[in-house]
Amino acid sequence: MARPAPRKIPRRYLEARERYPAVLEAYERFGAALEKAGPLSRREQRLVKLGLAFGAKMEGASHSAVRKGLDAGLTPHDLEHAALLAMNSLGFSSGMTCLCWVRDITESSGKPSRKRERKPS
Repeated sequence: MARPAPRKIPRRYLEARERYPAVLEAYERFGAALEKAGPLSRREQRLVKLGLAFGAKMEGASHSAVRKGLDAGLTPHDLEHAALLAMNSLGFSSGMTCLCWVRDITESSGKPSRKRERKPS
């Protein structure tokens, strides 16, 4: 599989950062501090975040985690493997939904399609 284009920050996030700069700057500093707080590599952190997003059944967070995972050097195959691992923890249909969320990003320009909303059962 070919690696998608570099990640684009979602428009809604950019709009919020423009409207509420102090809040978003604090949020970004908090995230950076959390990443530096422990021994996990950037790649490991991205896999943990992806698993959390899958487990919480959050489509937007999963899309974000996939984009950030690609930025951290994870391959589409790595990310799909994470979705497959979700199948025996979250159930087959939820794992398939996670796989769709990965492919929304890896098979596009990095931006999910809004044609249909997928929610795990």
